[in-house]
Amino acid sequence: MPHDWNRFLQTSTERLAALVDEADPAAPVPGCPDWCAADLVEHVGGVYQWATHVVRTGDPEADVAPAPTDLGELPGWFRTHADELVRVLVGTDPDQETWTFGRGRGTAGWWTRRQTHETTLHTFDLLDSQGRSEEWDVPASLAWDAVREVVTLFYPRQLRMGRIDPLPGTLLLTATDLDAEPVAVGEGRPVVEVNAPASELVLLAYRRRTSADPAAAELFARGLTP
Repeated sequence: MPHDWNRFLQTSTERLAALVDEADPAAPVPGCPDWCAADLVEHVGGVYQWATHVVRTGDPEADVAPAPTDLGELPGWFRTHADELVRVLVGTDPDQETWTFGRGRGTAGWWTRRQTHETTLHTFDLLDSQGRSEEWDVPASLAWDAVREVVTLFYPRQLRMGRIDPLPGTLLLTATDLDAEPVAVGEGRPVVEVNAPASELVLLAYRRRTSADPAAAELFARGLTP
């Protein structure tokens, strides 16, 4: 059954904007060690501006407005750009051709999916910075799609750009809360099986969690994502 990406995007951006309203901007972000919460918010707001510009123009080169120096203005700045992203993506034909990274040309709908996953992961990061990671709740089907995005887009892109070497083994990922075919990352030996809920697999793939299996932990640590 296809995902309602417009609904997912609207729900996820609203959730993150509400968290920005109440978050301590100085809190460190465990998943992004060099950042505080304000840095994370500025990053996501910048990505939103970039994605909005790309969908509007087809041009990947964009001038992104920095976050305000007055942190009291940060929630309003973020919400403005989140709302604009949603307005543009929801109002654009998902089949409209535009630039997409990883393949050069793609569709506006690609960006709706990508920004949903971007928002969902960084919602975890913001919650984690506030000591509230247990509140992160993502539908299993959405989390599994994010895992598949890592396998089909980010890992191959990391290889192609020379950012990582091929995995010295294969991760075989199985979601225990879905009836879905496992996915494999890498082509080497040994094959290391990782069975977990889809949301946990997302956090492992993005190095927000460390696997209890040393062999799996070593492969994940190589960096499947930017």
